[in-house]
Amino acid sequence: MSRTLFIADLHLCTEEPAITAGFLHFLQGEAQQCDALYILGDLFEAWIGDDDPNPLHQRIAAALKALPVPKFFIHGNRDFLLGKRFARESGMTLLPEEQVLTLYGQRVLIMHGDTLCTDDEGYQRFRAKVHQRWLQRLFLALPLRIRMRIATRMRADSKNANKHKSLSIMDVNPQAVEEAMTRQQVRILIHGHTHRPAVHQLSLQGESAQRVVLGAWHEQGSMIQVDAAGVQLIEFPF
Repeated sequence: MSRTLFIADLHLCTEEPAITAGFLHFLQGEAQQCDALYILGDLFEAWIGDDDPNPLHQRIAAALKALPVPKFFIHGNRDFLLGKRFARESGMTLLPEEQVLTLYGQRVLIMHGDTLCTDDEGYQRFRAKVHQRWLQRLFLALPLRIRMRIATRMRADSKNANKHKSLSIMDVNPQAVEEAMTRQQVRILIHGHTHRPAVHQLSLQGESAQRVVLGAWHEQGSMIQVDAAGVQLIEFPF
């Protein structure tokens, strides 16, 4: 069966062994039967550099490397510092923040999704700041223990800030979605980030279109399957 799979928002960390076990099971089972696997960001809960000796990272890299299909990665807001070294160790190809694929006769736009949440102005300002190359280089040059301390504080600040934001602000902006799909000349958009799995039917310049959102791997797995029949959102137990 010819199909392409997409996943996002696993937020792997040592504190959530069930999610790690579920992902490893997915790689050894479902993911074996596809043309390619695309990971659309936030594979890890946090990433402070490819030199982090966390055994979990090495375990995930080895499992991905062993998967005998092409693997691609788009950075998320949690793991935007994931670099070429880890990509090489895991056999993944790093993609830009927006990528258009031609799959089974359809043009499909894929991204993490955080750039579509334009109503969350505070987050967008933070994102622009931490994506400055010079600041990333400066952070990665710091000793590992200091980077770890900074990342822990930033995660705590993020959780605290999100408590006070409305759900609508943290969702995508419809105009940003329309602009991205029009700019890329696509009728299918696949993304993660919002943790709101759904298939949204849209009208774009008088034509039908779809925005398909991946779920986060909290209590079950979530994937999108694209094949000749179309796009399908699938949830499954770990």
